[in-house]
Amino acid sequence: MPHADEPLLVISPHLDDAVFSCGAAVAAAPDSIVCTVFAGVPHNALVTDWDAQCGFANAHQAMRARHAEDAAALDALGARPIHLGFLDSQYAGDSPATHDEIATTLLGVIRATACRALVVPLGLFHSDHDLVHRACRKAWIADSTLACIAYEDALYRRMDGLVQTRLADLRACGIIATPLSEGMDTALLARHHKAKQRAVSRYISQLKAFGPNGYDDVFAPERFWTLQSAHHDR
Repeated sequence: MPHADEPLLVISPHLDDAVFSCGAAVAAAPDSIVCTVFAGVPHNALVTDWDAQCGFANAHQAMRARHAEDAAALDALGARPIHLGFLDSQYAGDSPATHDEIATTLLGVIRATACRALVVPLGLFHSDHDLVHRACRKAWIADSTLACIAYEDALYRRMDGLVQTRLADLRACGIIATPLSEGMDTALLARHHKAKQRAVSRYISQLKAFGPNGYDDVFAPERFWTLQSAHHDR
């Protein structure tokens, strides 16, 4: 992973996506930061189907527990969390955040953390993931000094054609995506994989909802793409 000798700023749509998708890479870059966009707590105590499946009585209980799970997971990777206050789609109702609002906030995080390597989701399938991807892209384009690497969203990357559709979308927007190899030796990869396993196990509520085989893709090899402007003039 490029810049593995320095901290990464990893953008996660929800509280678990970054660890599920690129936890080993985070473990390989000590002191990295995982910034979760949709970590806000709604004002009213909503009850959603997903939270019920996770064993929660309402959104307040769910988000308090999920913040704690995320902090424990990132501690297992040697990383630290930043939780933004945007509401994910199950809570936002008729007032979802825009990609401009998210991009502006992310630019503030980028400047505050001074990280030079931005790791972002490809933004597959889920509307929240797509929104975060587009916001990240806008923030990256606004800062020409940033290196940008996209990770394939765990679970969704297995769906037919989604990765290919995103790559075509990037090319149509003047962005070239090139496959990236981790390039780490087997022993190092194994150690980081074990750290990822420990981190994933901290998301107790989410694993309960996914079921015993619902998150198998989380432990498949992580895949990344370097993003570059086709015009080299960001």
